[in-house]
Amino acid sequence: MLFAHDTECALVAAAALVNTAGPGRDELSDVGALDDFVSVHGFSGRHEHTDVELRQVRALRPRLHRVWYADADEVVEIVNGLLRESHALPQLIRHDDEPYHLHAVPRDAPLATRMAVEAAMALADLIRMGELRRLRHCDHPDCANVLVDLSKNRSRRFCDAGCGNRAAVSAYRARRAASHS
Repeated sequence: MLFAHDTECALVAAAALVNTAGPGRDELSDVGALDDFVSVHGFSGRHEHTDVELRQVRALRPRLHRVWYADADEVVEIVNGLLRESHALPQLIRHDDEPYHLHAVPRDAPLATRMAVEAAMALADLIRMGELRRLRHCDHPDCANVLVDLSKNRSRRFCDAGCGNRAAVSAYRARRAASHS
């Protein structure tokens, strides 16, 4: 593990949240999709299952998306803005059989606020460690997704949407075609 468990989880969840929107698609189209997202990424605490909450979470995506394109100074501005707007006050918390980790807003804060602050705290760790280069774009030419490279040697190239498999199949087919021509 390169970073604290909660940092890694928050970074992966932030990338996944960004990737729920893309050209011609919205994977958070209804409250049920948000419920699934919350479950998959283990967000604990308050979850209202409402359209208002869904709109608030969807509104967070463009700000987080910007992080993958920004330089360090702009990422710092985004992070500080998210923390300031949320009135973040970091505290060590233990819950759900997890070891102590940082929470910066109460568990009963709105879901979008908790998502924003968890992402901001994790991004703060990346900034402090000089590791923003771990925020990458998928190398597959037909993909606009972002990813977090948590590999030790910083070698991850593809997102979680199957792009690595598609690239491998394409390379295999190209090699086969070249050997049969």
